[in-house]
Amino acid sequence: MKIFDAHCDVLWQLWRAKQKRFANDSSLHITLEGLKKSNGKIQCFAIYIPEHVPHEHRFHAALEMVEIFYKEIVDKHSEVKLVLTKQDAQRLQEGEIGALLTLEGCDAIGQSITRLDTLHRLGVRSVGLTWNYSNAVADGVLEPRGAGLSSFGIKVVERLNEHSLWTDVSHLSEKGFWDVMEHAEHPIASHSNCHVLREHPRNLKNEQIQALLEKDGMIGITFVPSFVKEQMPVHIKDVLLHLEHICALGGENNVGFGSDFDGITETIVNLECYTHYENLINELQKHYKEEQVRKFLYSNFAEHISF
Repeated sequence: MKIFDAHCDVLWQLWRAKQKRFANDSSLHITLEGLKKSNGKIQCFAIYIPEHVPHEHRFHAALEMVEIFYKEIVDKHSEVKLVLTKQDAQRLQEGEIGALLTLEGCDAIGQSITRLDTLHRLGVRSVGLTWNYSNAVADGVLEPRGAGLSSFGIKVVERLNEHSLWTDVSHLSEKGFWDVMEHAEHPIASHSNCHVLREHPRNLKNEQIQALLEKDGMIGITFVPSFVKEQMPVHIKDVLLHLEHICALGGENNVGFGSDFDGITETIVNLECYTHYENLINELQKHYKEEQVRKFLYSNFAEHISF
């Protein structure tokens, strides 16, 4: 079965350790070899700028990761195809893998719409407004004041609407989330789980999930163990509880997966890397019809591409 994974941090790993190779580096959760082996069809690659990078250097760091995306992932491997539009995704042939560039947090753009426009021109098609803390756009989930979108943040969302890009609410404060629901035309949560099952600030409350569903937004269930369950270890069956809860709220056509592979150090039992999607698929097939499994793994996200 084809897989659409809405979030990983491979670019960050390749940026921080230049000797790593996307092709088959065993230290990576996601590699080209793993994608090919497991029928990965579209992979989202996030630009994530760590907190230790000085603010004045963050846009440059983002550009470095864009260069890695093209030089080490797209250009070096003929079977990897850049996805800029829904048509690009639909044109993918057998044996081809779509690569979709995303931004995790707007720290890199500072207070500049021009920088956002530049990243869009370079291929970014989904924009997460914050990481866990504050920036000029909004507050993240761990920022104590919990502010929503700034006036600049509203301009950012409006610009994303102009280009029909995804506005990603994962990592965003709750107030920011509701501001996005008011202003965004194409909201998603690329890697978030259900707060009612695990009370973690990165997870979505029922009201938030329902608001996303009302706007026909997508939710990518993530494999971060602490977002799935409080007690370790975490198993695949625990992940499926989050899937089932979103389905119970009416989200069967609006839920997929956003692994956060290569952005995590702890992993779920039997879901330690991309090739272990096979184990998740096997478990899904025990509980859902074949067509439902196909939707969760690929079709839901693919059909919701707005750009």
